[in-house]
Amino acid sequence: MPLPAKLGQPPRSVLWVDDEAELLEPHRLFLADRGYEVSVATNADDAVEMLRRRSYDVLLLDEQMPGKRGLDAYREVREIAPQLPVVMVTKSENDATLREALGAEVSDYLVKPVNPRQVLSVVTKLLDGANLRRQAVARAFVERFRSLELERDHDLDWRGWIERYDELVRWDIDLVDAGERGLHESLRGLLPEMHREFATFMQRQYPAWLAHLEGDRPPLSIDVVGEFVLPVLKRDPAVILVVVDCLRLDQWRVLEPVIAPMFDLETTHYFAVLPTATPYARNALFSGLFPGEIAARFPDWWGERDDETLNAHEKDLLQAQLRELRISASVRYEKISSPGDSDDLERRMTTAIGHEGVSAFVFNFVDLLTHGRSESAILYEVARDEIALRQLTLQWFQRSALWSLLREAARRKITVVVTSDHGSIHCATPATVFAKRDATANLRYKFGEDLRAERAEHALLFQNADRLRLPRRGLGANTLLAVGDTFFVYPTKLREYQGRYRGSFLHGGVTPEEVIVPLALLTPK
Repeated sequence: MPLPAKLGQPPRSVLWVDDEAELLEPHRLFLADRGYEVSVATNADDAVEMLRRRSYDVLLLDEQMPGKRGLDAYREVREIAPQLPVVMVTKSENDATLREALGAEVSDYLVKPVNPRQVLSVVTKLLDGANLRRQAVARAFVERFRSLELERDHDLDWRGWIERYDELVRWDIDLVDAGERGLHESLRGLLPEMHREFATFMQRQYPAWLAHLEGDRPPLSIDVVGEFVLPVLKRDPAVILVVVDCLRLDQWRVLEPVIAPMFDLETTHYFAVLPTATPYARNALFSGLFPGEIAARFPDWWGERDDETLNAHEKDLLQAQLRELRISASVRYEKISSPGDSDDLERRMTTAIGHEGVSAFVFNFVDLLTHGRSESAILYEVARDEIALRQLTLQWFQRSALWSLLREAARRKITVVVTSDHGSIHCATPATVFAKRDATANLRYKFGEDLRAERAEHALLFQNADRLRLPRRGLGANTLLAVGDTFFVYPTKLREYQGRYRGSFLHGGVTPEEVIVPLALLTPK
């Protein structure tokens, strides 16, 4: 049944254009019984004139009529009422007619003979579908919410954490799309407890996974190439590996519908190594080694330098990992970090991919967006929260060199593995830390002696770098990792840091948003 009209509002109106008007009477009566007002025109010219005189809620347009075709009239209709939903109705089952109608972006398509309930279904979907979907989402969430609250105390394993986080991400997106801001706030009320539980889980389990890699553990950054890229390379002569720096699971979920028409999508997850920062997580991904092992095996590529320079050897690390896996394959590598890099890749797209072996691409836009937000008042406004960040990511993607790369890969039937190195979290809570002057300056993780947070619930402290398989920094060096939505501040710079970084998207700590990373296998259709 259609949604009832609000008090004082006229019934929903339908204009049906068909030269066989006498056959429409059963349909008109059926729709009228369900609250619709149906007007009829027997030719396209009359219909256009009727649309000039008043507005309608939906147009049913016969394609094959004496005089002007329905598709020709459709173009005039678009000029008069560009937002009017139009359903093309035709006797023709010809594929060319269908393609022409869909190419013109009609709202829906029906093939005669049609029965009244088919027509009602299409009209209801166009006029009330969004409201019905919103109501369904709201009902489903209300039914599930109580269970989500009760499940907070369950002792989850790593699979359970992936399932819980993935479900919350899906609810987050669905509730926002449905315009259910009140329910969305209720969902977000679950996050603080989730963050606390996840931190407790990671403090206990993460060192255990690293101490017993052969045991039951999630895929980690070190496994991405071996477990997900290598099987494709063994099957196909070429594979593309795309790493979108700092891409969260919710950002990936809004990209999936854009990609799905061209690829069969299989999305899974892995856990980023700690700290969830580019020098550690992305180097681990390309090398198949933990940061401490990279520093020990390739000391010339890892030293006490600026973090940015620590990612200067990703191609070399990928080549070394393939040799370790006894895979003889060429490696091509590109990092796209600026509009100039994107433009250059667009110009070379037909030659940039398709080579035998592994073609690896790192796209830094999302990471630059999240970091630049702290420095730019304009970016801060347009990327105010997770919802806005998702929309910006989608808008970038649809106009990006990455989207062009995926379209070219689909055209040439090349399988693509898309992933990230870590996510990020929207930080709102300053956490005072005390440290000696040798401590590193990062806002979500720190290394140094005598590190401690003023409140223990704001951070995880690991007193032995070997437990995290990090590069050794001397005796007494500890690791402090932020949990929840905290960012580290010093007592002497409290106001400065609060004003500058509150509301920033940061990474390096221990939350599902940073740790649980999407990984998708894209197989061309």
